[in-house]
Amino acid sequence: MLNVKYDNFVNRHLGVNDNEVQKLCKEIGVSSLDDLIEKTIPEQIRLKEKINVNPPLSESEFLKKLSEIASQNKVFKSYIGLGYYPTITPGVIKRNILENPGWYTQYTPYQAEISQGRLEALLNFQTMVIDLTGLPIANASLLDEGTAAAEAMSMLFSLRKANKKTANVFYVSDKV
Repeated sequence: MLNVKYDNFVNRHLGVNDNEVQKLCKEIGVSSLDDLIEKTIPEQIRLKEKINVNPPLSESEFLKKLSEIASQNKVFKSYIGLGYYPTITPGVIKRNILENPGWYTQYTPYQAEISQGRLEALLNFQTMVIDLTGLPIANASLLDEGTAAAEAMSMLFSLRKANKKTANVFYVSDKV
């Protein structure tokens, strides 16, 4: 395990192994992942029956199955874009499509109305997460893992109970 590199996709995204799961469960005071779910997911939103999921496929099996499905597609002749014809481009198309800087730059000009819309969308997202999970708090759907983790730690730090105020340490895996 000491020579495993965590800078490639496979090692970063395959998850933890059974030994690591046992260590994590022990650290947070649960006996298993099922025990963790029992203690964290509200009863009223848990599924009562098992989910019917097909068994996993290897990559080659998946590609074969995908190829079989794709072979059922019907290919039709396309006549779109088969020539240039002089036309008058309406101003609305010119302004909103051809001259729109969103097509050639990542820069988004600040507009208060758009920011308000984003804030409202984030509030709606958080409200939905709280309703679905039954938890008193929710994240704000951040764009990258590092910022989301920092926000989660900051939120956890702020919401500690009085008897936990001396706990000032976070443990972060080198695999994150």
